Amino acid sequence: MPAAPPVAPAAAPLGPPAPRPVRSPVQTSLDDLGTPLHDVTFVVVDLETTGGSARTCAITEIGAVKVRGGEVLGELSTLVDPGGPVPPLITVLTGITDAMVAAAPPVDQVLAAFWEFVGDAVLVAHNAPFDTGFLRAAGARSGRPWPGNEVVCTVSLSRAVLGRDEVRDHKLGTLAAHLGSATTPTHRALDDARATVDVLHALLGRLGGVGVRTLEDLRDQLRAGARLQPARRSRRHLAEGLPSAPGVYLFLDGLGEVLYVGTSRDIRRRVRSYFTAGETRARMDQMVARAARVVPVVCPTPLEAAVRELRLIAEHRPAYNRRSTRPERGRWLKLTDEAFPRLSVVRRVADDGAAYLGPVSSARAAELAVEALHEAHPLRRCTARLPARPAPGASACALADLGRCGAPCTGAQGREDYARVVARVRAAMDGDARAVAGAGLRRAAEAAADERFEEASTHRDRLLAYLAASGARARLEPLAAAPELVAARRRPADAGGGWEVVLVRHGRLAGTAVAPAGTDPVPVVASLRAAGEVVEPPALPAPAALVAETELVARWLEQDGVRLVELEGTWASPLHGAAGLVQRLRLPASTDELDHLLDDALAPTTWDAVDAGGLDSRPQVEVEVETGRALASGGAAAQPSP
Repeated sequence: MPAAPPVAPAAAPLGPPAPRPVRSPVQTSLDDLGTPLHDVTFVVVDLETTGGSARTCAITEIGAVKVRGGEVLGELSTLVDPGGPVPPLITVLTGITDAMVAAAPPVDQVLAAFWEFVGDAVLVAHNAPFDTGFLRAAGARSGRPWPGNEVVCTVSLSRAVLGRDEVRDHKLGTLAAHLGSATTPTHRALDDARATVDVLHALLGRLGGVGVRTLEDLRDQLRAGARLQPARRSRRHLAEGLPSAPGVYLFLDGLGEVLYVGTSRDIRRRVRSYFTAGETRARMDQMVARAARVVPVVCPTPLEAAVRELRLIAEHRPAYNRRSTRPERGRWLKLTDEAFPRLSVVRRVADDGAAYLGPVSSARAAELAVEALHEAHPLRRCTARLPARPAPGASACALADLGRCGAPCTGAQGREDYARVVARVRAAMDGDARAVAGAGLRRAAEAAADERFEEASTHRDRLLAYLAASGARARLEPLAAAPELVAARRRPADAGGGWEVVLVRHGRLAGTAVAPAGTDPVPVVASLRAAGEVVEPPALPAPAALVAETELVARWLEQDGVRLVELEGTWASPLHGAAGLVQRLRLPASTDELDHLLDDALAPTTWDAVDAGGLDSRPQVEVEVETGRALASGGAAAQPSP
């Protein structure tokens, strides 16, 4: 590792030299070195509120713990009258009700006691801007200005100390579990403050190992990301010789291990920024200190750069990349191919004749989507493979008594009757969202009418999970099924003009090219098709690429100005699919709006064709483009840039 270059001393100011002060030959005291952390009094505070905005919401509870040298000196805990009702969702989250705060003291009295408890201590909070924002706002409204105490945020400390290889996020619950807190956060102020105390002590212990032992050291550590570090200066030569072109760059260590992968429209300029004070991410300090060289990969188009970045991150899983390191973690809903099919959650799509829905982002989202389908259709939920003929004496589960299952396990429901249920589930998985949306909205409306708001939100979450899965399939499956798609987009003038041409095969980016301004793009298209990557057909509805890659391609195709050049296959969207419902269902503003959505989702549906096995008759809006027509015909898309 090369040594950092010596730093030149600052230039002396103009004018006569200042006289040197006379110094006494006495030894400086240890106090001059700073305030040891074990002598600092911290007050760790947590608030519960009626919402997320300090301007419009109020405090409902304050919990605080005073500590010094690892010992608890005192605790403060009190409910606060917010001056208005506690929203139902806040009650569900915290357990604090209107009755609990009705007799509580007002915020001006609580603040007086709180600031007396705090004194001149250093204030600590998890996500401190939230808590201090409410304290400042409440103080301003009650005539008690902020006294000016120093503030430490344990989220900022955690991000400086714990890498992505240790914790998936920096939420209080995650840190408390990871660092071994004796208190589990409960969304109640005192419990969360106690948990934050344990998190603070654990983080300070980690920092002590790297020389942070005083309050002044702690301040410097929290500000370190804003300064130009010597380790960065010593690596500035890594940007020399890099191209000023769009593409991907890889930071490698001395052993050739990929540390970080990024993308930029100007590789050289972006890499140079890692060695300046403008880069404030703490983990980048560590990455730059380990880096030995930077490898550029020039790409002709921004889409290719984004896809290459995604593939490289998935392949190398660099330690300092936070996103897309495990893009294969998606889930799919599967309707099994057996005598009495059932729903299951799987990681991959297989060519086994089963029906699939998805992808979804997590196992939890998949479970919610399965529950939404079960609410709409009485499909069996048991996991055993049922024989074509039930065993003598078989008994049904409780779901049969509730009317949520036809009990094919006992023979109460034959294969033909069960096949009708399966056909409706298959239709819902193929893109007709009306039945599932209607059932979910009906149950949510009934629960809301009975003021069972938590149950109503559960039905909402299930429905949204199903709609997200259904929308993802409707969006990605046409690309996955298309053997070849060529599209073009006019490049902006500052990028040189011309056409950006993209080749997609079965949802995988097979190649990109640029037709320069003033040239005929048709030969470029022909060359791209001839030289593009050969892609084997996938097991539908999954694409022949990472789902995240096909998402990138889909977003590019959906941009304004993109023109379809060639399409082998059919591009279709379900008429009654999820896309039109997702946005409207997120935040129903009133009961009237919910009723309107319910009526819309329960539009008449004729299931005769589905029950008879005629799934191909479901309504669709289809767009078909014949191969070799758009640019080759000399139409509008074929005109070169002026």
